Formats: sequence, structure tokens, C-alpha cells
Amino acid sequence: MDTKPPLPPFTQETAVQKIRLAEDAWNTRDPMRVVQVYTEDTRWRNRAEFPVGREQVRQFLERKWARELDYRLIKELWAFSGARIAVRFAYEWHDDSGQWFRSYGNENWEFTPEGLMARRFASINDLPIRDAERKFHWPLGRRPDEHPGLSELGL
Repeated sequence: MDTKPPLPPFTQETAVQKIRLAEDAWNTRDPMRVVQVYTEDTRWRNRAEFPVGREQVRQFLERKWARELDYRLIKELWAFSGARIAVRFAYEWHDDSGQWFRSYGNENWEFTPEGLMARRFASINDLPIRDAERKFHWPLGRRPDEHPGLSELGL
């Protein structure tokens, strides 16, 4: 079986590393890349959808990024213990009419000993924003290291 370091049990440092790796992957908006860090039988709760397994997650992500255009995400550690990490996040995106949103949420993650995510439970709220209210302005892809995180942005 593949391993996806860092591996549990997590420390403060390795939990932050795991979160940044997840943020970087999601900012690619590449479902095939993203699903590789989940177990074959991963279980999710994302709003009102409950995908099970990599294939359902891949399909979910394809639908998500077809709808959430110019998606940019920042994740931040909330808490960790053993093989679990709690994350808070915000992402900005616009729909096909040009309306921008900032989506805020929390995720609870549980990992296998190999570092694959077996469970992901997300709660998310969307806030319509004006273009002038956007805070995530880096080019599409990985957030630059010098770009502020959620706490620094007051989010």
C-alpha cells in the first residue's frame, strides 16, 4: 500500500505539513491528483453530499470545480490528536455569472497508519462578496509561501 507522509500520530509540525500538502493539492483543481491521498473506501460528508470511495470523490470534485471557478483555498490547523486533524478553511471562487463567494468551513480528517485520509467531514457556508472584497489574489495554483494565511488575513 502507498504511504502519504507525514504519517500519524501527528505532531504540531507534521499536522501543519499535512494541511499544507492538502491545500496545495486542492489548489491544483485536479481531481485525479487529489483523490490519490484518500483511501479506496474513503467516506466523506460535504454539505449535503456523502461520497464513498475514490471514484465518487473524483466525480464530486469534477462537479465542484466545474461550478466553483477560479477557486483559491487556504487551510489552517485548528486541532490534532493521534491520527486526526481538525482544519478550518476559506476559499474564494465565482460562479458562471461572475458572482464571487468566500466559502468558510471546518473539516475533520481521520488518517490510516499509511497517511491516507479515510474520513473527511466538512461543514461549509458561502458568503457572496464583491470583487473588491476578495483577499486571495495569487495566480491560480499553489498559494505562494509569502501570501498571508487565514489568521493573518483576519478570517
